[in-house]
Amino acid sequence: MSDAVANLSDRPDPEIHHQHRDVSGGWLRPTVFGMMDGLVSNFALIAGVAGASASSSSVALAGWAGLVGGAFSMATGEYVSVQSQNESTHAELEVERHELKHNAGAELAELAQMYVARGVEPELAEQVARQLSRDPEQALLIHAQEELGVDPTQLPSPWTAAGSSLLAFSIGALLPLLPYALGAHSLWLSGILAVLALFAAGAGAARFTSRNWAYSGGRQLLLGVIAAAVTYGVGSIFHATTG
Repeated sequence: MSDAVANLSDRPDPEIHHQHRDVSGGWLRPTVFGMMDGLVSNFALIAGVAGASASSSSVALAGWAGLVGGAFSMATGEYVSVQSQNESTHAELEVERHELKHNAGAELAELAQMYVARGVEPELAEQVARQLSRDPEQALLIHAQEELGVDPTQLPSPWTAAGSSLLAFSIGALLPLLPYALGAHSLWLSGILAVLALFAAGAGAARFTSRNWAYSGGRQLLLGVIAAAVTYGVGSIFHATTG
């Protein structure tokens, strides 16, 4: 075996030497935020109603209302947000497609200049730009990635975002509600379950980030407890009645 072949065999396989986290936002963002929002908002709602000295049935009713209303609100918001972003992207792609068809020379020069700005020699940059621009669809894809920062073939699904958000919010919102749904009469059980879930959710989210799991879990726990404490205090001060 020659030295050249040996050197090539020693190189790591570019397909397997490392993996990236999913940062496309198709399902991860709505799932993480949905779970967090469900936990924090429904725990805070339950704490606020309990702080008003409401009956356990009233607390449970408020919790169920918060779960259903919040889940569908989150799902609707995610669908509209992602769909609107996709529609905006498609509109910009049509502008780029028109320019590539009717102003090809300027677009070619623009692409070459982008490579020059990244350190490629001008002559080589022009050659690369010309070669890549031979296929109109490939040229559109490259211009979209370079100018818009998006891959038109990897746009997130609004239905995936909505479904992930609805399911995740429902699970998060159910956890602090569960003790009351099973007949509990005290906020303590709900609080303990919510505290554990808040920390676990924050620590789990650290898997997709560079943050330490203890830091991420502690941060989410602190924010959730503050939100619940504030609403509990408001309920206690105003001592509102619900029935």
